[in-house]
Order: sequence, then structure tokens, then C-alpha cells
Amino acid sequence: MQQKPIIARDDTMVGLLSEPRRRRILEWIQEEGAARVRDLAAAFQVSEATIRQDLEKLDQEGHVTREHGGAFLNSMPVQVQSLVLHHQENMDKKRRIGALAASLVKDGETLILDAGTTTTEVALRLVNRKNLTVITNALNIAITLGAVPGFQVHMPGGQFKAPTLSLSGDKSVDYFRNIFAGKLFLATAGVGLDSGLTYPSFADLQLKEAMIRAASHVFLVADSTKINKSSFTRLGALEVIHSFITDDGISDADAKEFEARGIALLIAS
Repeated sequence: MQQKPIIARDDTMVGLLSEPRRRRILEWIQEEGAARVRDLAAAFQVSEATIRQDLEKLDQEGHVTREHGGAFLNSMPVQVQSLVLHHQENMDKKRRIGALAASLVKDGETLILDAGTTTTEVALRLVNRKNLTVITNALNIAITLGAVPGFQVHMPGGQFKAPTLSLSGDKSVDYFRNIFAGKLFLATAGVGLDSGLTYPSFADLQLKEAMIRAASHVFLVADSTKINKSSFTRLGALEVIHSFITDDGISDADAKEFEARGIALLIAS
């Protein structure tokens, strides 16, 4: 039985030492495109002065540009202009996962595609299907599949998030509350047996919850490097997904544990 996602901060991320905290802050900004000092201070439960020092260090390292009250990601303008997503690591694994996930989609189906590099690989392999109805918050996926004759592609409203080329916010959440789809292909930053599904920031958690509720079958698509990795915020326990599509880098022990939780494991080799 699908359980309600639990939206919460992963409290193991609070009280981090400066270097781990800066890595989490950078992940947050890479996800959102920018961040405010006050929001980061509240999330990490440190002073605003500490956050300003963290952002200054990230600025010196060339990752972000400091501005009054916060910072923004340096690579953002180029990414948006070229419609390239930020996370381009482990692409061979993601392509194999995308191919396996796409093979599960039949002509005429209605599906939801979350934003992300792995879900983009799914989308790229759907162009030969017929009469699909695709609901996505990802602009790059909408452009790719919207050009396919016979496809119906729908997008929510909301606020544009540059690093993920996606729409988010309350309008997006409300839109998905009125949608029903057979399949959802869901992205994640980390998936753990104990931590569940985790993400770099709070912004998309309610949207992902709405997507999960809108689908009869939830496929998590994530490469094996994300297994037992935790990010900053927690969406829910593993029980919110039905199937997990990953690559052959998953260990035998982890594979057995996922299957013991009642999750169908599909491995792209």
C-alpha cells in the first residue's frame, strides 16, 4: 500500500562542520540556481554570519557569485541558453536506465516525467512511441517530446528553476493534484534504505508528493551512485515507490534489501 510521503529536513544534515555544510549549500544552489542567506541559515540552523562566510568561500572557489542577501550559481546563464542540465556525471549509467525505463512505456499511455538528467534520458527514448500523453514539469523534456507528431504534452504553471530547466512552486503542485497518470518516472538526489528519498532543498518536495499521488505506479529512476547517499531534505520512506530502476553497480546486499521492502528492482546492464 502506498504511504503518504513525509516531507521533512534530514536532521543529520544539521550541525555539520563547515566543509560538509558548504557542500550541501552548493548542492542546494545547484538545484535552485540561487539561495538567500536567511533561508540557508534557518535550514542549517547556523547564524547568517556563518552562511555569509560559507558563500564567500564558494565564491572564491568559483562556484557561485555573492550578491546582497545571497548568492547565485555561476553556470546558470550558459545552462539555460543551451538547455543543458547541470548534473552530467554518470551519463552512461543514466542512458542505460533511460533505455530500460522507456521500454516499459506502451503506445497510447499517459505518464508523468519528473525533471532531471535520468528522466531526460527516458524522454529521449520515447520519441518512437505513438500517441503518448506526457505531463512534465521539465521544459527540456516538453520541447523534446512536444515535437513528436501524435504526442500530447502538458506542463504545469509555476516558477522557472534554471538549473533543472523545470517549473515548480504552488501552481505546479495544484496542477498535479488534478492529474491522473498510469506511470510516474521520478528522479531523486539520494535513495537510502533508512533515509528514503532525499533532495538538495525544500522547493520541490510538495511537487514530487503531488506527482506521486497522481500516478498509479511510481518508478524511481536513479543510478547506483545515489544509493545510500543522503541529501538535505527527505520526501518519504521507500514505500512511496513501487519500482526502482537502476544500473548494475548496485550491490547484491542492497538489491536484496530493496526487494525485501517490496520494491520491484529493475537493473539496466
